Amino acid sequence: MPAHILQEIAGSYSATTTITAPPSGGQQNGGEFEKNPHHWGADVRPELKDDLYDPSYQDEEGPPPKLQYVWRNIILMALLHLGALYGITLIPSCKVYTCLFAYMYYVISALGITAGAHRLWSHRTYKARLPLRLFLIIANTMAFQNDVYEWARDHRAHHKFSETHADPHNSRRGFFFSHVGWLLVRKHPAVKEKGGKLDMSDLKAEKLVMFQRRYYKPGLLLMCFILPTVVPWYFWGETFLNSLCVSTFLRYAVVLNATWLVNSAAHLYGYRPYDKNISSRENILVSMGAVGEGFHNYHHAFPYDYSASEYRWHVNFTTFFIDCMAVLGLAYDRKKVSKAAVLARMKRTGDGSCKSG
Repeated sequence: MPAHILQEIAGSYSATTTITAPPSGGQQNGGEFEKNPHHWGADVRPELKDDLYDPSYQDEEGPPPKLQYVWRNIILMALLHLGALYGITLIPSCKVYTCLFAYMYYVISALGITAGAHRLWSHRTYKARLPLRLFLIIANTMAFQNDVYEWARDHRAHHKFSETHADPHNSRRGFFFSHVGWLLVRKHPAVKEKGGKLDMSDLKAEKLVMFQRRYYKPGLLLMCFILPTVVPWYFWGETFLNSLCVSTFLRYAVVLNATWLVNSAAHLYGYRPYDKNISSRENILVSMGAVGEGFHNYHHAFPYDYSASEYRWHVNFTTFFIDCMAVLGLAYDRKKVSKAAVLARMKRTGDGSCKSG
């Protein structure tokens, strides 16, 4: 990329909105932040009350309900991963264009989750103009991880009720459950109860999100399965089997597992420099696969930061993408936590394993 473009992108940082936490009113109100460090900065953006951690919620006592397996999902996931494993063996016989196309499709699909469903629609960390929102809604449909509305609802519940039965992929139930098992069983009753009470009015008012939700099934069939299979086969003569197993099954399985690792590995393995009281962790390997979403201890400490990381572009392609969109005028009002707030949080609740740079 030309140097002058990089300078423009770097210069766009000045357009971000810096958030300082805790707000001045927080410490004056009965020492709220002293008692509940998880709420540090909660009053900075009142509209985010439904995706900030709620330490007052506790699981009800008693045995957990019996698992109810969703056999349709189990069978489809098994078939997908079998097809993906077979696709790995077919890579040497694929044309170069097919591999490049599959990788491009993977990156765009991932951005539909990270820059779209996650940072834009779940946490509202920045704003996007219509062309960018349209691109992200298409990319999100390519990723096939439920429509934006359902994805955001589950993710807000994950933040607000983290590590409880109301957390859709509660990591306390083990690696497999938080990785994929939660999709293979019926939701815990607490997930349905608490998720149904979240304020989703912002997404209900988003016409593009509701349009996707209304036509999600035909959309995902076209964007996630038909298009990536037909394009290599039709345009450069790839075999149908290679197109299906590599460009579709393998690519889709990689996108899924990269996203799932944020729920599993990034809650179980890594370090916690920002808040040792929460389970989410900094995991560079996860960030590499999930295009920037592996700085999870920071993200749960400051979910309203558009970069989901203290270091912006460091192993964080999604932040680079959003900043590029800002240069083009398609992204704006990017929220960024101040360095002082980060250092204060680390001093009060971090484990001291990493110093802020």
